[in-house]
Amino acid sequence: MNFSLKKTALLSFFSVVVLSSASTSVFALPFDEPTNVIDKQSNDALIIKSNLIQKLAKLEYFTANFNQQVLDAEGNELQNALGTLAVKKPNLVHWKTAEPDESLIVSDGDTLWFFDPFVEQVSAYLLEKALLNTPILLLTSSDPTLWQHYSVSSTDENNYLIHANDTNAQVKTLELRFKKNSNMLTSFTILDATGQLSLFKLSQFDQVTVPKSALFTFKIPEGVELDDQR
Repeated sequence: MNFSLKKTALLSFFSVVVLSSASTSVFALPFDEPTNVIDKQSNDALIIKSNLIQKLAKLEYFTANFNQQVLDAEGNELQNALGTLAVKKPNLVHWKTAEPDESLIVSDGDTLWFFDPFVEQVSAYLLEKALLNTPILLLTSSDPTLWQHYSVSSTDENNYLIHANDTNAQVKTLELRFKKNSNMLTSFTILDATGQLSLFKLSQFDQVTVPKSALFTFKIPEGVELDDQR
């Protein structure tokens, strides 16, 4: 995978059973719906969102291994990758892809770092801006105002779909799947604006051991080019 495509995939990570209407806000109702129906559906959506927020509030930190499959809009496989993930609130992430090509994402709380050793380049982005456009960062943040940018629907208490309210958002839908009667994540799926789908299956999920602080710091290696987007 070339660097530009890889960086796009990494950005999509930070931005289903996939529904044909996955990019539609849960509040987008037909104009002729009776008011009482609109009120009920809106209230139900707020309850679903509240339930998810409460579930995620219990995830202060975790580590996991992941298996990632990336599909294009036609269902063709673009990439299959393996790696590790560590998350700690507030806003700390260490995401390392080990196979087939090594790459690294680190959020230190202020900056998002995207490092590709193969091309010897690292890109830096302000985390503050990324938080508003990348729903996966809802896992890392304790800020309730971020949820104003997303709507939530659910097929059951273990499966949630997070929809971007902004029609121009790069990431349209994030699906979170939890182990039954638990706040343990088993998988998540990202649908972006191009129709590209990224499926992540998690294993060795650990929410007991606190991740080491060193995982959430990044130092630019000697000889590596910096693409500073901050």
